[in-house]
Amino acid sequence: MTARRQAARIAALGVVPLALTTLNAAPATAHGSMQNPVSRVSACFAEGPENPVSAACKAAVAAGGTQPLYDWNEVNIADAAGRHKQIIPDGKLCSAGRDKYKGLDLPRADWPATAMKAGTRTFTYRATAPHKGSFALYITKDGYKPTKRLAWSDLEAKPFAKVTDPTLKNGSYVFKGKVPKKSGRHLIYSVWQRSDSPEAFYTCSDVTFGRTAAGTPKEATAPEASAPKASAPDDAQIAAGAPKSTVDHRGHGGDAPKAAGTRHTEHTEHGVKAPEHTDKPRTGENVGVKSAGADAAKAPTATGDSGEHLAQTGGDSNTTTLAIGGAAVLAAGAAVLFTANGRRKAARRRG
Repeated sequence: MTARRQAARIAALGVVPLALTTLNAAPATAHGSMQNPVSRVSACFAEGPENPVSAACKAAVAAGGTQPLYDWNEVNIADAAGRHKQIIPDGKLCSAGRDKYKGLDLPRADWPATAMKAGTRTFTYRATAPHKGSFALYITKDGYKPTKRLAWSDLEAKPFAKVTDPTLKNGSYVFKGKVPKKSGRHLIYSVWQRSDSPEAFYTCSDVTFGRTAAGTPKEATAPEASAPKASAPDDAQIAAGAPKSTVDHRGHGGDAPKAAGTRHTEHTEHGVKAPEHTDKPRTGENVGVKSAGADAAKAPTATGDSGEHLAQTGGDSNTTTLAIGGAAVLAAGAAVLFTANGRRKAARRRG
């Protein structure tokens, strides 16, 4: 084998680990929504995007169409980085300031709700693609009026439940929190901030306290009394709706078949460029940012008890750097070998 060929071969070997690491470092997407208490978007998706049952979900579809419900697990801001109050304006908390989900911000007292009582409660958050991060749950203050648009000032200053990297069970994060004493209708606002990416997810869950024997809230108005009980989508509903979702489901329970004529777009960290960081409230779409690289070698695929294959967790941005360095060292070695062989040939000719 000639020196030139040896150098080319060694250089190629340096490129291979770099290419493989680039593939492995591609971050898995994070998606999800509150399961218990059920989020607005999850409740409406469970009712059926094309034919919702409740008046509130019908109004949400009238305001924003059915696509937001098919994309129930993508109410996010790609570059939030903990700046939730700075970038989500009052009145748009449930949509995370995204016009796509504006139907979730409708001020109504008849959103499907979950019965709630004070004391320790187990919360579940369905994670179609789990990642490391923290959850914070806020509840509305006494005197909350559901017929007015939700503002940050309507929430208690501190979260009543906060947890980092909770247990993942059957495809959902499970954690406990102590619910404060309340009465009537309230709202629980969740923030899931990833630690391996600036991306964050948001949900609004309508809840009712103090039910009577008849099953209606003691302080219910007419719309509240007629509000249906919120139900979370089950696995069958999620699978059935996946073909019409524009959220990437690859690696999150298998490739769902695409329905004819539907568009399957990759969101968040799927190659869509993120907007510039800004402290100004944004009301438009926010669908893309590349997160820190996930280290596939250190993050085995999580699988729920139901058999759903979930995305890889964790992340380490050092992997790519090490790969680039290794490739550079191998390439440099190839160059040295090529130069040394050339010198030896030249010496033999002179001899």
